[in-house]
Amino acid sequence: MIGKNSFFVLLAFAFCACTTDNAVEASIVPITVDALPYYHTPNFDPIWEVGDLDTLHTIADFSFTDQNGLSVTEETIADKIYISNFFFTNCGGICPKLTRNMEIVQGAFEAEEDVLFLSHSVAPEIDSVPKLKAYTNNFNVNDARWHFLTGSKTEIYEMARQSYFAEEVPGFNKDSTEFLHTEHFILVDRDKHIRGIYNGTVELEMDRIIEDINLLLNE
Repeated sequence: MIGKNSFFVLLAFAFCACTTDNAVEASIVPITVDALPYYHTPNFDPIWEVGDLDTLHTIADFSFTDQNGLSVTEETIADKIYISNFFFTNCGGICPKLTRNMEIVQGAFEAEEDVLFLSHSVAPEIDSVPKLKAYTNNFNVNDARWHFLTGSKTEIYEMARQSYFAEEVPGFNKDSTEFLHTEHFILVDRDKHIRGIYNGTVELEMDRIIEDINLLLNE
């Protein structure tokens, strides 16, 4: 898990002298980071100060089909904040956990139209539109804002590896013949910049995502 975004820093400070034995005690002061960094490279080194945002990595244009047979493109997410992840419907292990955790985040923003969710199938050859729709029926999915996507396997894998930096090991030298497996949730801002990465299997991480989305909504 890569935790390189908004977090609480415990800073030992405000030292005071003990009146009896001159021992020094440290007070723990919680400090809240009120802005998120940008992530420009696959190693997810955070960038806190940016001169020109246009020089940063952005998510490439795309065109996929969702569980309702609707086209989802870069226009769908224009001026929106969204979380992206990758799964497949036949996955009986972590994928249902990923979806349930995403459901938690969706629930926190039920009334927020500027927050979307994109779940890409990494097995689009088997995940047809009807199969995606059947899968979503097992969860509380707002069809208008949470899109389960299928399409060209080559394009989905290229998006995952080159746009979202989704895998633990950078995948620039991999193609769609090498199976894509990632537990990451990726947070993208209104300008298609990556602003956070999280372990989607850890429920506690959803609290951090919710906090970070709220920061972006207030930018």
